[in-house]
Amino acid sequence: MKILISGDFCPIGRNAQIIKDENYSSLFNGFEDVVKEVDYAIVNLECPITTSSEAIKKTGPCIKTESPKALKALQYAGFDLLTLANNHIQDYGSKGVIDTINKAKEFGFETVGAADSLKNAKKPFIKEINGIKVGILNIAENEFCAATDSQAGAYTFDLVDNFNQIKLLRNKVEKLIVIYHGGREHYQLPTPEQRKRFRFFIENGADAIVAHHTHCFSGYEYYNNKPIVYSLGNFIFDYKKKYQKGKWTEGMSVILNLKDNNFTVELIPHYQGRKKDSTLKLLEEDEKSDFFKSIDSLNKIIIDDALFMKEWNMYLETQEASYLAHLYVKNKYIRYAFMLGLLPKRFLRNKHNRILLNYIRCESHHEISKGILYNV
Repeated sequence: MKILISGDFCPIGRNAQIIKDENYSSLFNGFEDVVKEVDYAIVNLECPITTSSEAIKKTGPCIKTESPKALKALQYAGFDLLTLANNHIQDYGSKGVIDTINKAKEFGFETVGAADSLKNAKKPFIKEINGIKVGILNIAENEFCAATDSQAGAYTFDLVDNFNQIKLLRNKVEKLIVIYHGGREHYQLPTPEQRKRFRFFIENGADAIVAHHTHCFSGYEYYNNKPIVYSLGNFIFDYKKKYQKGKWTEGMSVILNLKDNNFTVELIPHYQGRKKDSTLKLLEEDEKSDFFKSIDSLNKIIIDDALFMKEWNMYLETQEASYLAHLYVKNKYIRYAFMLGLLPKRFLRNKHNRILLNYIRCESHHEISKGILYNV
């Protein structure tokens, strides 16, 4: 059994015109042939498909596409399942989430990770593939996307609830895959807590874990003989000019190949969203050599605790100025005036509050904030 999993598909930027023109072969450039060789294919749909104009208030951009041709493109490529637990699925509120799910169904796609309520969003996806019952649990970190009892959205990280879902699913399936949307954007390693929680999921029943969200590829490890792929990077996500180079444009898909009752990983690297060409391009053989050297270097860091924490602390130093600038109100007179009621509460009720909420609530931002504050 071979299951392919791809990262963030966001049909915006220059690719929007290619999709509008239905020139799908030039968008995927042969990747569809890779998909034909597997038994089941999964991709993360990184934005809602909706005509709603009611964007939510959040940090970062609200993104969407109105064109269902984005789904026709994924049909062309051969994908079967859309993961929806991500930090953009709720960018246009409950309507955007529900519109996306309904459109996906119209095009014959199965979905997991988001729904009209938390009760339904947390439901795993179960599929018999080549006679093997496979369960997929899709989780996102808590960034302005969570479903509630009365609001559509994504199934988000909650260690106790996720643990219970894994335990329940373990009894229903032969193989269990967790697909996780989280980690620190533009950082090529997992955070210490992310590495710890993924290993915990393996210890308690997951057979493989694959992550995305960071907009750059990471390494992988076999933990208890089971693979953890820490980030796939972008699949197709053309964005601002400053991102049309570097790690944003380098991604990979992973094929989970079931052999001797355990999954092994095969990486399919590609370029996308580059300044001269926004489309996906599979790496040539000479390019693959450099790519896999980078993967090997990341893998060595991931499994070596001393190296891993050294890299993490070095990264915290690079983030210190930015995070502290948002976390502190440094002027004591402003603080004192606010506490005395001389400044109205609306003085601090602005976008800055949403930044602080994200730092406190989102697992990766919280971990970075905590680490920086501990070190200063």
